[in-house]
Amino acid sequence: MEQVEPTASPHIPVLLAPILSAVAPMQGRWVDGTFGAGGYTRAFLDAGADTVFAIDRDPEVFVRAADWAGTYGDRLQLIEGTFGNMEALLPGPVDGVVLDIGVSSMQIDQAERGFSFQKDGPLDMRMSQSGQTAADVVNTASEAELADIFFQYGEERASRRIATAVVAARKQAPILTTARLVEVIESTMPKGKPGMAHPATRTFQALRIAVNDELGQLVRGLYAAESVLAAGGVLAVVTFHSLEDRIVKRFLAARAGMTPKGNRWAPEENRIEPQFELLGRKAITADKDELAVNPRSRSAKLRLARRTDAPVGDVDFAGLGLPRLSLKSVSQ
Repeated sequence: MEQVEPTASPHIPVLLAPILSAVAPMQGRWVDGTFGAGGYTRAFLDAGADTVFAIDRDPEVFVRAADWAGTYGDRLQLIEGTFGNMEALLPGPVDGVVLDIGVSSMQIDQAERGFSFQKDGPLDMRMSQSGQTAADVVNTASEAELADIFFQYGEERASRRIATAVVAARKQAPILTTARLVEVIESTMPKGKPGMAHPATRTFQALRIAVNDELGQLVRGLYAAESVLAAGGVLAVVTFHSLEDRIVKRFLAARAGMTPKGNRWAPEENRIEPQFELLGRKAITADKDELAVNPRSRSAKLRLARRTDAPVGDVDFAGLGLPRLSLKSVSQ
């Protein structure tokens, strides 16, 4: 479960050291698909990357980077867009792709963006600052749809109870702020004990994922990375909750040619030539030193894989562990 409150410094990239160690010496053309505050981008350029293509759907991040981006000259290419569309955004093959999935600390810290359940602001949550808002979802989706969103994307056990309360509350007045939604959620839940997650954590996560199609973007980004990576290139994906990690784990296992359980005796001609070589079977987590300086790394998992010279495989969303809700969005 992703825990995003309280925030850590927005300038500390999570699990950077093991990424740099895995690809040393850093060189070539890299994609930072989730630019944010530019932590990975700056580290890669400083470590020797020839070029970094920095992609982000939030136009505000590039405004924030204006005071330092120019120091890297043409080595840094800022690209507004989604990493799920990187194949169309890039001018050719690259040597590495890094994806830090989820919401950024900068976005959480801005009350007016509506991501935080601890800061009162408009119920927005749009990373791209365009399209439908979380308020649109909360005030127009049916009770059944809301319950599905809260359960599938937030793994919220009280999803039906919260959905019922939301529908009842919006009949009195539209739910337009984060504080009002938190009030509704809290009215359905027993008082939390010290050390427990805030009762709104899972619901806010679910709405954010739904508004931004985060899981659909993740799946598209994984397949796009396979297409843009040159042979020998490295894919590094940092996730923060089980929904994301399950998708990445299953994708890499399938693309590494790992035979699914029950098919160990499958005919050799039915097995695909692997597109990736796993760099370790288990996810990498933060060590005690990183945990001490960056609380955001607490729930982070890093998975690494190296691109083989096999042709790009077929796109197949089945079996990746996506909630059924996101299957609709990724197929469009």
